Amino acid sequence: MFGLSACVAGSALAKPPKSTQKNAPRKAAAVVAASAGATAALSATQVASARPSTVSDMGPEAQLAKIFKEIEDNRLSSALQLTENLLRQYPNYRLAHLIRGDLLMARTQPIQSFGALNSAPTEKVADLRAEAIARLKGYREKPQDNAVPRYLLQMQPDQRYAIVVDTKRSRLYLYENDVKNGGRPRFVADYYVTQGKLGAEKSAEGDKRTPIGVYHVTANLPRQKLADLYGSGAYPINYPNEWDKRQGRGGSGIWLHGTPSDTYARPPKASDGCVVLTNQDLEAISKNLQVGLTPVIISNSVEWLSLDDWNKERTELNKAIDAWRSDWESRDTERYLKHYSKRFKSADQSYEQFAAQKRQVNGGKEWIKVKVDNLSVFRNPGKEEVVVVTFDQDYRSNNLNNQMKKRQYWIREDGKWKIIYEGSA
Repeated sequence: MFGLSACVAGSALAKPPKSTQKNAPRKAAAVVAASAGATAALSATQVASARPSTVSDMGPEAQLAKIFKEIEDNRLSSALQLTENLLRQYPNYRLAHLIRGDLLMARTQPIQSFGALNSAPTEKVADLRAEAIARLKGYREKPQDNAVPRYLLQMQPDQRYAIVVDTKRSRLYLYENDVKNGGRPRFVADYYVTQGKLGAEKSAEGDKRTPIGVYHVTANLPRQKLADLYGSGAYPINYPNEWDKRQGRGGSGIWLHGTPSDTYARPPKASDGCVVLTNQDLEAISKNLQVGLTPVIISNSVEWLSLDDWNKERTELNKAIDAWRSDWESRDTERYLKHYSKRFKSADQSYEQFAAQKRQVNGGKEWIKVKVDNLSVFRNPGKEEVVVVTFDQDYRSNNLNNQMKKRQYWIREDGKWKIIYEGSA
């Protein structure tokens, strides 16, 4: 792919007459914009003006936006200088090499398309065009201050950060658990990412798709233990989780990881199912990842809630969880069982088996006390209304004391939240 720019990188092209430069079409930015929708929707001017106040420029997006703005305004020399600066910062950035080639070519003839060099492989140019679209859209469509991802309903106090991945936008959002403000998720930064070659909705081993769901980081694999493909490190997540297994989904080896040493960034769809960041970005977020704690929520398209709606959903679910706890303490088994879906299934019990056991056990209890600590509540992306609830459970009764970390999946049935899965976390 580097041959794409090598054809023109060393060329000493004479500056064309003014008439030629005036007519040089500014199509590099326009083609990118048109590929994403209407040109107006992604013009470089709007990219700069539509950004909200909460912004983090963690990668080359800001520089790319300036480059395309200069191209649109026919300031090609300035655009070339900015591109050269970008390449000094990221010498193996293939998209920047492609843009540089276009700009050098524009000195002698009009640019007819993005990746205008005749020697440019069509498939590779399409990949780089897709990356440019994704980066510019991500730069423009930052999360607003008054909205949060619907999935981050409650983080436990020691979960410092959460990750939300939007596969449609090829974007990873990092949120801080703002404990001082009641655990409100606070936007920190966002990053361009690569997903599976065939998109999202993973269901089977080898399908080259990225899973959709609520996961957690399970390990930290350093560069020294990995092949070069994985770059500066890798963080496996717990796919398939309990809900995936219930849905019959299989496969394994889904990681957050970096890029090979000779590659700055990969196209939006290029992995075998993993979520891939540049090495620089992975190193930035790795400081915030906690093995066994950090949630990684992957969605087809992130749903955003106003703070009022977020607080309403969170309050409703907290009330449902506390009612379950209180009804367990009451020793009224039938009232307690109303919190469970008839489709409930644990690791080794159906609803009927679970209900029979609870009736038997509770019959011998004189009193029960249940304490719930370190509660986290994450909404599962997807069509069904499902939430993942994890907490430290302290169970005490007249004849048994037990502490465990528990995970439940709650589903909305007939307008009420019911437990459909329960087990140790």
